[in-house]
Amino acid sequence: MITALQRFVQGSSTLLMLLSLTTAVEANASGAFSPDRLRRLDQSLHQYVDDGRVAGVVALVLQDGKPVYNTALGWADKEAGVRMQPDTLFRIASQSKAITSAMVLSLMEEGRIQLADPVSKTIPAFAETHVAEMHDGQLKIVPASRPITIFDLLTHTAGVSYGMEPQIANQYQGVGLGPAAGHGWYLADKNEDVCASMERLAKLPFLGQPGERFIYGYSIDVLGCVVERAAGKPLDAVVRERLTGPLQMNDTFFFVPAEKRSRLAAVYASTADGNIRRAPEGPLGQGNYVEGPRKDFSGGAGLVSTAKDYARFLEMLRRDGEIDGHRILSPHAVALMHTNQIPGLYTGEGKGFGLGFETVERYGALGMASVGSYGWGGAYGTQYVVDPQEHLVAVLMIQLLPNHSGLEKIGFFNLIYQALTQSLHPPSAR
Repeated sequence: MITALQRFVQGSSTLLMLLSLTTAVEANASGAFSPDRLRRLDQSLHQYVDDGRVAGVVALVLQDGKPVYNTALGWADKEAGVRMQPDTLFRIASQSKAITSAMVLSLMEEGRIQLADPVSKTIPAFAETHVAEMHDGQLKIVPASRPITIFDLLTHTAGVSYGMEPQIANQYQGVGLGPAAGHGWYLADKNEDVCASMERLAKLPFLGQPGERFIYGYSIDVLGCVVERAAGKPLDAVVRERLTGPLQMNDTFFFVPAEKRSRLAAVYASTADGNIRRAPEGPLGQGNYVEGPRKDFSGGAGLVSTAKDYARFLEMLRRDGEIDGHRILSPHAVALMHTNQIPGLYTGEGKGFGLGFETVERYGALGMASVGSYGWGGAYGTQYVVDPQEHLVAVLMIQLLPNHSGLEKIGFFNLIYQALTQSLHPPSAR
């Protein structure tokens, strides 16, 4: 039986596309982008919504800090009939990592911490760590070959995973981490501060020896505790005072204020038939971003933000650490973030990893993104890229966990670049 809401959606699909096309193309102020080719991006995003593969999308592309594409389409909450808006709030999961990494470098610039410092200098529980290794088919827990450093954590070479691997999962679950924390990275329901969580982590076996390979996991959450102790303040206060306050990123926080809860998009989940369903409550779905303890500030996966706010953070970095008179980091510190720091260790072909970002080392490694571009994404499907060569920042926001929609970053980025017909640095000229 078709509901009134479904009839409204079906009847208004064409109108919504026309309105979005107008908004998106009129935003193209630079002249470097072809309006006709921008329509390809718009039509593609609409198709994902119309086909039911995502509920809604917000996409924002800046060139030299000015919008060339800006659209919000579909539903923030389909069941409640709430449309997606430019200021809709999104759980950005691992996009939090870059912000926490920036806070680490901010403290480094003040001399409070150094990249070579052992983590145990601020978290004594990390003085002696252990690694789960296989020897002759047998699992053995052995001492770490050396202390874990701040640099190891920033580059994900500390050996710290999310504890989901079979050989260590039971131990992690036993202390409320790994399988007991949603998909491993979820801490929003913990009734404790992040340092309490990370001190328990320090007693568990890790997956690799420090400095030997890229292993993605709790590293940036550990750094969240380092930031708290080095600054002498909770992580949310550090982020607010050093970044979101000065840049007026007023919609970026770890837990949603009560007065803004109506703007938080619902989480959906991909189904086996390619459609979506509303995700459940709790760690595997909607999460405790409004209700709950509101104590564990996850620097690795806990922030909520908007496309506009996150693009402003990225634009600050693209401008070498300063925007509108607010200096957050020095140009040299920003360069550390987007320069490959672990050649030969990162697993992405033609890519590297800096102090917070995946980097593009070879043209073609990330679609048509320029060499020197950098970015990452989040578990709920959010994605972004910064392209210094073309003066671009691009942000895509959705809420889909797991995300099997087909709306992946390479396809999204390629649709942006194919519309860029007046390149500042054509690949053929590099």
